[in-house]
Amino acid sequence: MRWFWLLQSAGWALWFSDQLVWIYYDLVLRQKMPPMHPADALLFLAGAPMMAGLLLRPHREPSAQSARLGILDFFLLALWWLYLYVSQVVCWQYAYLNQDGYNRNFDLLSIVESVLLTAVLVVFWVQTSGNWRRFYGALCFAVVFNYISFFVLNHALEKDVYFTGSWYDIPYSGSFALYAFAAWLGDGLVPAPEASTTESYNSWMSNLSAIAVLSLPIVALYTFLDPNLPGQASRFRVLVTLVTMFLMAALLFLKHRRLNNELRQTNLVLQEASLTDPLTGLRNRRYFSATIEADVGQTLRSHTDQHDPHTRDLVFYLIDADNFKEVNDEYGHDAGDGVLLEMSRRLSSSIRHSDVLVRWGGEEFLIVSRYTDRSEAELLAKRVLAAIGDAPFRLRNSEEKIYRTCSLGWAAFPWFPDNPRAVSYDEVLTIADRALNRAKHSGKNCAVGMMPSTGERQAIHVAGLHSNSLSVDMLAVSGPQPSQT
Repeated sequence: MRWFWLLQSAGWALWFSDQLVWIYYDLVLRQKMPPMHPADALLFLAGAPMMAGLLLRPHREPSAQSARLGILDFFLLALWWLYLYVSQVVCWQYAYLNQDGYNRNFDLLSIVESVLLTAVLVVFWVQTSGNWRRFYGALCFAVVFNYISFFVLNHALEKDVYFTGSWYDIPYSGSFALYAFAAWLGDGLVPAPEASTTESYNSWMSNLSAIAVLSLPIVALYTFLDPNLPGQASRFRVLVTLVTMFLMAALLFLKHRRLNNELRQTNLVLQEASLTDPLTGLRNRRYFSATIEADVGQTLRSHTDQHDPHTRDLVFYLIDADNFKEVNDEYGHDAGDGVLLEMSRRLSSSIRHSDVLVRWGGEEFLIVSRYTDRSEAELLAKRVLAAIGDAPFRLRNSEEKIYRTCSLGWAAFPWFPDNPRAVSYDEVLTIADRALNRAKHSGKNCAVGMMPSTGERQAIHVAGLHSNSLSVDMLAVSGPQPSQT
């Protein structure tokens, strides 16, 4: 809205500046304003910022992307409109003096300008309602009345029958009162949210600017082939066309760069969205699949180099909320979502910055602890159990609090430190899942870790990973007992 009114004010300021030139000749120099005066450009160009303001569609709140991309289309169209005036009107004013050609082209372009401005206002009048419709209707009437009175006055000037203070001034001056009335109707108007036709509108603007660029070579070709065009005028138009083509090419280059930046940003946003769980904001399985190979490779290299034997393991912790269905059944799914959000926050605060927390699915989470020591894996398991079970969860839209617990299973990769490639990471992840199942069947609110059997503990078997079963040791960690469940 600010830009719309600034552009409208710019158009009216150009009109006012032209009137000041007339006043200067009438009252100070006391002579008629000479024909083909440079101030005539102020009259013609006054419609350009007004049209640009309307093309912003002030009745619609644009999206940030359409606003950034649309401004370059506006510049292209404004440059094209300025080019038409310079090549078709200024040509007969300076390059080759010809008053008839000047008047003819000036009137023709002014008519085109008034028709385009009126057509846009009529379209917006049809598309809107209420105060916006009254505003566009009043502004359209002011534009039509102004251009009719101007054409009558301008015709009198060309016929040399106009003089200052004649009746021609009355309707022309009155048209500005209509503009003031339209501006009064537009005071306080607020744009509506972007409509669903934004994409087609932006495409239409982009196509129109592309047509403007493609029209320049056609104008240049017509200039070369016109046998009635004087040499000075022909050279002037060709030079102006070349300069305009260069400026438009620069704008197109900027637009192309901006489009590439927008596309890159959009791809980053889409990629981030595809790797993030929409409820908790945690990473999802897709992220795990995209990054686990790099983590595994780093772990294997650490074991090969034996750089630091205490920080070279990759430990998988699978966490499942205990009896979570009870929360959804008793308090509703919205309350369940709130518990999951709080649970994800507590889990995030329990891990290191180098660790990765993944929502594995439903009420199940995965922690990938990087650059760690398997002999200290139970420490993180204890922190997780305490973080979930120590403090109650406040239910959404309620003062009620409930205690919840979780079960956890973990296993370290590589499974055999002396033979890192013997068991793949997904098989180790399956072992962690078996450990989680053992924790669930052991009374819940506890953690179970599995590791290769050393003969020092009672061995259990995890079948189905290889043709031969893997012998494992099991380490159990119990969580705190909540005061209520």
